[in-house]
This record gives sequence, structure tokens and C-alpha cells, in this order.
Amino acid sequence: MTFLTTLLKLAFNPSSAFLSNLLPAILASYSVQLLTGIPSVLFASEIFYDLAGGLSFLLTLSSSLFLPALRRKAVISLDDALTTWNWRQLALTGAAAVWSVRLSSYLFLRVLQKGHDSRFDTVKHKPRRFFMFWMIQAVWVLICLTPVIAVDSIHPAAFKAGLGVPDVLPSDVLGFGLFGLGLLIEVVADYQKGKWYSEKVRKVHDELFITRGLWGRCRFPNYFGEITLWAGIAIAAAGVLSRGPIQASLGWYGTSGQLKAVILPGMAPAFVAWLLLRVSGVPLSERKYDKLYRDRKEYQNWRKNTPLLIPKIF
Repeated sequence: MTFLTTLLKLAFNPSSAFLSNLLPAILASYSVQLLTGIPSVLFASEIFYDLAGGLSFLLTLSSSLFLPALRRKAVISLDDALTTWNWRQLALTGAAAVWSVRLSSYLFLRVLQKGHDSRFDTVKHKPRRFFMFWMIQAVWVLICLTPVIAVDSIHPAAFKAGLGVPDVLPSDVLGFGLFGLGLLIEVVADYQKGKWYSEKVRKVHDELFITRGLWGRCRFPNYFGEITLWAGIAIAAAGVLSRGPIQASLGWYGTSGQLKAVILPGMAPAFVAWLLLRVSGVPLSERKYDKLYRDRKEYQNWRKNTPLLIPKIF
């Protein structure tokens, strides 16, 4: 009971705006994973895994955006949105929400189409290991959204241009530009692979693996897009969090404040890149393809001549 009381005090501690926003976000993310993960583990089903991830993102983003306004007793309405929040808070939260809805719905429909998710074929009948995937997903959500949670924690008054925060920063242009580019690449790559797979099922072609479109430019264009878009969100967030008035409103001072402004946003793309390149993305896919096609000359040529992540221009 003392631990719960301490958490509640921290969550409503006005002197620590970021921590007050982070703790409810943690609760939101883990609640969704527990409520969906426990029955999924009991029935050894991965069907709702990606849908639960998207729901965790949306609930955590809602908590991040709305709770600070409610603590300030702000009037929340569409007409007064820009007086309740700064445009960056709305844009960053909206960008992350759009990405999460798009990706989770795409992956959910793909699982329904195939009937299973190969990532979980060897673990879904091992309850403890399978449950850990749901808990890791909660961590993934929180680390990715740390930049957004930090920006949403800022009091809107701190964004006033008269205090030294311009209406538009170079980091805004670069960050949101990279987000848009990364999202476009990821959407196009997923569309191209989905179309290729559908044509293969209908026996339109007998290609072993996809080398069309973006997939001929690099072996994992979807992962390149995802890392790029999170880098964009991190840059947009870091540009704001590094400003003096913003740091003062969060209670961040001196060198430690500047470090927080860089490290907290940077966690998102760094973690996504590590996860995709070292853990669940590239390693799983390459082990699968190597096992199936390692003796095929066309596969060896594709691996040798096609970059892993960064698309070749020519």
C-alpha cells in the first residue's frame, strides 16, 4: 500500500511534470498488455498481439496528452485545442497515433490472412516465454513514446515565442520531414510486399523472395522507414526540450537538463534500431531465408548486391 501511495504522489507531483506524466503512461501500457496477454497466453494465441500493441500506443498517448491538461483544469475542446496544447504536442502525439494505427492494423490483418505469426511458432506453447513477449511489448511502447511523453508534459505557456521559443524551429522541419519520409517508405514497402505475397498465393509468379520496388533497393526497406520515422520524432522532440524556457518548466537545469533533452528522445530510435537489427527483425528474417534459400544462386546474389538497410539510389 505504501508503494502504491508513493506512486500516486509522484504521479500528481506538480514539481516533476515529466514524472507525473510518465507513471500513468507506464500504467496504461502495462494494463493493456496484461489484459490481452494473459488470455492470449492461456489460449496459446498470438492473434491479438499486434492489435494490443496498437491499443497500448493509443491509450498511452491519450494519457500523455490529456492528463496534464486535466491536472491544469484546462477546458479541453476542439475550438480551444491550441490554447490547451502547443501545436507540437498535438503534432507529435498525432504522428505517433497515426503510425501505431497503421502498423498494428496492417500486422493484425496479415496474421488473420496467414492464420499465424511465425515469430511465435516456437514460443506460444511455452507460457512463461510467451508472456515475456507481451511484457517486452509494453516496454517497447514506453521507450518509443518517451519523446512524446516528455513534450506533452510541458506547460503550453512555456512555448510562447516571447520566452525564446520560436513558433517553428529548424528541428521541427527536419523532424517532421523525416517522420513523413519514414512513414511513406514503410507504407510503400509493406504495400509492395503484401501485393507480392498475394500474387504468389494466386500463382501469378513463382518468385522465391521479393526483389521488386523498394525491396530491390535494400533488403529491409520497411525497417529503414521505421527507424527513420522514430529518428524524426526524436529530433522534433529534442529541438523543443533543449530550449531554456522548456527546461525550466520541466524543472530541468544545467548539464543534466541538456543531457535529458538529448538522451530521452534518442532512446526511441536507438531502441527501435537495436530491436530490428539485433533482436526480432533482421536476425529472424535472415535466419529463415538463409535456411530456405542459402543454396540458391539468385538469393546469394541478392544478398551480396543489395544493401541491408539504407536503400541504394542507383
